[in-house]
Amino acid sequence: MDYITIDGKSVPIEGEKNILALIRKAGIDLPTFCYHSELSVYGACRMCMVEDERGRILASCSEQPRPGMVIRTNTRKIQKYRKLIVELLLASHCRDCTTCTKNGSCELQKIAFKVGIHAVRFLNNRKQVPIDISSPSIVRDPNKCILCGDCVRTCAEIQGVGALDFAHRGSNMQVQPAFDKPLNETECVGCGQCRVVCPTGAISIRTNVTDVWDAIMDPNVRVVAQIAPAVRVAIGDQFGFPKGTNTMGKIVAAMRLMGFDKIYDTNFGADLTIMEESKELAERLEKNENLPLFTSCCPGWVKYCETKYPEFAGNISTCRSPQGMFSAVIKDYFAKADEEEGKKTFVVSVMPCTAKKGEILRPDNFTDGRQDTDRVITSVELIRMIRQAGIKFDEIDSEALDMPFGMASGAAAIFGVTGGVTEAVLRHLSSDKGYKALSQIEYSGVRGNDDIKETSIMLGEREVKIAVVHGLANAGKLLGSIKAGEVQYDFVEVMACKRGCIVGGGQPLPVGPRTKKARAKGIYSVDRESQIRFASDNPVIGHVFEEVINGKEHKLLHRNLQ
Repeated sequence: MDYITIDGKSVPIEGEKNILALIRKAGIDLPTFCYHSELSVYGACRMCMVEDERGRILASCSEQPRPGMVIRTNTRKIQKYRKLIVELLLASHCRDCTTCTKNGSCELQKIAFKVGIHAVRFLNNRKQVPIDISSPSIVRDPNKCILCGDCVRTCAEIQGVGALDFAHRGSNMQVQPAFDKPLNETECVGCGQCRVVCPTGAISIRTNVTDVWDAIMDPNVRVVAQIAPAVRVAIGDQFGFPKGTNTMGKIVAAMRLMGFDKIYDTNFGADLTIMEESKELAERLEKNENLPLFTSCCPGWVKYCETKYPEFAGNISTCRSPQGMFSAVIKDYFAKADEEEGKKTFVVSVMPCTAKKGEILRPDNFTDGRQDTDRVITSVELIRMIRQAGIKFDEIDSEALDMPFGMASGAAAIFGVTGGVTEAVLRHLSSDKGYKALSQIEYSGVRGNDDIKETSIMLGEREVKIAVVHGLANAGKLLGSIKAGEVQYDFVEVMACKRGCIVGGGQPLPVGPRTKKARAKGIYSVDRESQIRFASDNPVIGHVFEEVINGKEHKLLHRNLQ
């Protein structure tokens, strides 16, 4: 086996593509701004510079390891080099750190402290530019941008959208949409993955916390919340729980202390989606029309398809997302009580996704002109509200969700990971509801992190071909293959964010490989520990279809496409 020497320690080369990976394997936390393992190597920030035995300075992220190399990561020359880089970044950076949404988790803050900067020697002569608040999902503040390029590469390489890029040259360089258009006038889908990789507060979540507090404080408003599956496995680590811990009970207790009147589970909405989407698939298969059927749960994907591949827009399921279905049902359920009590029901959904903020504003998700979901807050915003309320999240006792919409199947919970919607649909369509059938579906190829997964199921005498894809750039590749006639499917699940909602644009950071794995494990644990594994076995579903929906399926559960 070949080795290189890092700070006097022999480190084996085991397929690593760059020196940085070996340095981290050696237990050394080398600072970086622009390096992400899933993105192309950019080498712009120069923070990962190291020195070899000849005194040469190398960018460890882009330098391939060679047997016998001797690398030093913390020489005096390197220390001065890194410190100067950070000082220059700070010199042209907005310094409103105490009011920045990234305060306390900013990589620039952390690295400035790490390299020992206690004062900035240079004046900030950079011209202030307007903050872009045009998007309902994210806010772009160019004054906090350090030009690392992470958002540009993520938007282009992972999402295939390309809404952001570099403009101008030299000291005038900026990251912005083409022609400096407002973000909401571009092809941006609102997924928030640019915010996930942004090391500073240059891209942040468009917050709706104040609006929610205002509703809670209004005695004439009934504030009803629904909580998405991926939220429960992401919030806990911000309060000291192991990564991936299911903290749903504590979330409910905290929200009751805040003043929410009713708290439900979006998983119930997912059960509704399973029933309706499976029915729609069966109808399309029977007519052999508008195939493949594309899932409609992910608003980022829906907008991407409408913008980039409008010829496939008719293939998207007419079903609303679980959020959309559930909010419509909630508003309808409380309509009589609102009239009798002189109140207004205000629906707040807690989502892992920034694109959901845009979804609720789409007219095709309205019911008779009524906006069903009044506000969306992300996991990050809920964490902020818990802290604002002074709630000791780790100390409060867990509480149960409210009925009648507090019961859901395990199949609904797995909507939070890539392949989960497909697996839930396969369970519903399967004639065998036994444990072995569940295991067969689990290992049919729908789980895992492959970019594109394929499986099939026999429905009667017909083989139904299925694909699962995550990451919009991968979705674009799949759509291109379908368009060219290279592949043929009957059902396709698409999620905008790689690995699904567990890494949505509104989830707490950082999200490294260990966190991603733990969140997925947590979601599957919710399913395994559920007494109800099939949406059709949820006893409340039948009651809701009979007593609440009662013939209004198209009005409440499907998008208004007129």
